[in-house]
Amino acid sequence: MRSVDDEAAALGISREAVEVYRGADVIDLHVDSFIWTRIFGYDLTQRHTPGPFPGWFTRQVDIPRMRDAGVTGATWVISTNPLRTADGRAHTFVRNLERLRRELSRSPDVAVVRNVAEYRAARAEGKHGAFIGIQGGNALDRNADGSALDLIADDLVLRVTLVHLTNSALGVTSSPASAVAKGDGGLTTRGRDYVKALNARKIFVDLAHIHRRGFFDALEVHDRSQPVLVTHTGVSGVTPHWRNLDDEQLRAVADLGGTVGIMYEASFVGESRFSSRLDAIVRHVAHAVNVAGEDHVSLGSDWDGMIVTPRDMPTCSELPRMAQKFLDLGWSPERVQKVLGGNVLRTIAALRG
Repeated sequence: MRSVDDEAAALGISREAVEVYRGADVIDLHVDSFIWTRIFGYDLTQRHTPGPFPGWFTRQVDIPRMRDAGVTGATWVISTNPLRTADGRAHTFVRNLERLRRELSRSPDVAVVRNVAEYRAARAEGKHGAFIGIQGGNALDRNADGSALDLIADDLVLRVTLVHLTNSALGVTSSPASAVAKGDGGLTTRGRDYVKALNARKIFVDLAHIHRRGFFDALEVHDRSQPVLVTHTGVSGVTPHWRNLDDEQLRAVADLGGTVGIMYEASFVGESRFSSRLDAIVRHVAHAVNVAGEDHVSLGSDWDGMIVTPRDMPTCSELPRMAQKFLDLGWSPERVQKVLGGNVLRTIAALRG
């Protein structure tokens, strides 16, 4: 690891920013790199270069660079192929869960974790704590009563994003690519039962990607004693966009004690993909903090999820610059560290210990 002064000089930030960052748990709620392992054999355990177009779509993350950047934990995501049959999705999920677990375990610097206690144990050994998530609840929707969730072995899955970029038997996506063909965008009866099934298993309900009506339908049946997540989103109070949450939604997440992860895709935060800057992400984080409170906002990059990241933070290697931007807002080190990872840990502890 570079010295504090060398790190500050290399990234063009202050010594204070490096110290605040290194003193934090730095946890990302949504990393999508596993999809490239499945499709192209992208090795998560090997160091990769950013490629000829740094920050464009892929090659933004791997375990060695995450370790160098001080990213102490992340949710590594299994995305669902909606074109498979319900049985096919379930069987494929089981195989992918084992494959992701195996891939992560290949690195001596990673421990797959389920809760804060296991994360803390991993950190004590100097390891990255890898949580596992599902993007697309239709991975396990073949049974109307949610019993397909029993295919999740050993409580390995921390959270399930109810819908992704297509409509499903659970509900309607916010994506304009999948326009509401019938109904009003709400959750189906099966979707409501699915939320209850997730609650019963202490698996986080993730309301990223969902239609606004479905968002509130989910909260209507959600166990009020459990926090809820939105793992990767922008905020419409800064940039009106189909992918972003409005202020009422931000407050609703805070009311349940949850947290909202702000993502890094240039277009969702209101920037041109050719000239996006880190400041745009910071504006979204700051707005969410102002609306929901400093205890309810986190980082949810969507690294390697076909996004285009800021020119001054194209990969995880430049993430400490985020701490400098927060300090420049006049934020206390304590607030900065909450957003970097403390809020994620508080939320997980509230559900799973």
